[in-house]
Amino acid sequence: DPAGAMSYFYGRLFAREPQLRALFPPAMGEQHDRFFRALTRIVWSQDSPADLASHLGRLGRGHRRHCVRREHYPAVETALLATLRTYAADVWTAEAEDAWTRAYRSAAATMIAAAERDAADHPPWWVAEITAHDRRAHDLAVLTLRPERPLPFLPGQHVSVQTARWPRVWRPYSIANAPRPDGTLSLHVRARPAGWVSGALVRHCAPGDTVLLGPATGAMVLEPGSARGLLLIGGGTGLAPVKALAEQAAASGRRLHLLVAARTGAGLYDLPALRRLEEAHPGVRVVPVLSRSPRLPGGLHGRLPDVLPGFLDDLQGWRDHDAYVTGPAPLVRRTVTALQRHGMSLTRIHHDLLAAEN
Repeated sequence: DPAGAMSYFYGRLFAREPQLRALFPPAMGEQHDRFFRALTRIVWSQDSPADLASHLGRLGRGHRRHCVRREHYPAVETALLATLRTYAADVWTAEAEDAWTRAYRSAAATMIAAAERDAADHPPWWVAEITAHDRRAHDLAVLTLRPERPLPFLPGQHVSVQTARWPRVWRPYSIANAPRPDGTLSLHVRARPAGWVSGALVRHCAPGDTVLLGPATGAMVLEPGSARGLLLIGGGTGLAPVKALAEQAAASGRRLHLLVAARTGAGLYDLPALRRLEEAHPGVRVVPVLSRSPRLPGGLHGRLPDVLPGFLDDLQGWRDHDAYVTGPAPLVRRTVTALQRHGMSLTRIHHDLLAAEN
């Protein structure tokens, strides 16, 4: 019973250290799921030390924005072991407790070290002012943010955002631009049903308001020094990271095709900006893909995974391209499968399913 175990764990944790409750969001359901997924990944990554160390490093750095400190980890250990003794009583042994204790302490040491290294160079979060709030639809806005200090990032990465309306609730959003001289960032945000942060960003924020930003993370970035052609595919607000990649690649003269998918023309909320990018750079081609409306000039009609094979057949040398795919998780999975079945090597296909949260 994962849900019962997580409730028991946090009950034990807060009973032992009541002050820790202030570090967590008001509603704990999603936090329960997140902790269980993290714990599961740690267990299954024991046979892959490099992957585990990388994952733990990201967790440790991410904990900084939640104000987690070194002295908090022993309380988590105590609550975790108590939970395992209770919910795994039929198989729990002294050997199991010793193994779990050693594994937890090793993981905690890795996370603490990563957080302390990160603290030497970066703040736990950046305060950013909203300088523009462009409502593109009733449930969608493009926000421009100016961090109070430079926030380093690579195109294709995302930042976590916290609004004043919902303290301690963070959500990830992909940055929709390559680095700019003025240091501003653009985010594409669609308000989700019952989405606390997305709803606040779309409906309750305005220029002059401030938000908190976590450090940029994510590995869906361009390979340094590569001159290969690019196939960039974005659906919905998953357009944001591939637009950032397109800006970076276009500035360096790389050839690219950007396929942007929507049900109808109204879903192509950023098409004018994409057309300007296309006009400014001869190597850029923007291809709108509409599944429920007639195709636009230079575009395609149909579901993206279905029309993709025909598009590739007309694209010279596509097997030597690098593909980047973002958008809702089902679209990403189907598109990656279509690329692979049509003959593109998985080593050339990049995606970040976290962008599906956008």
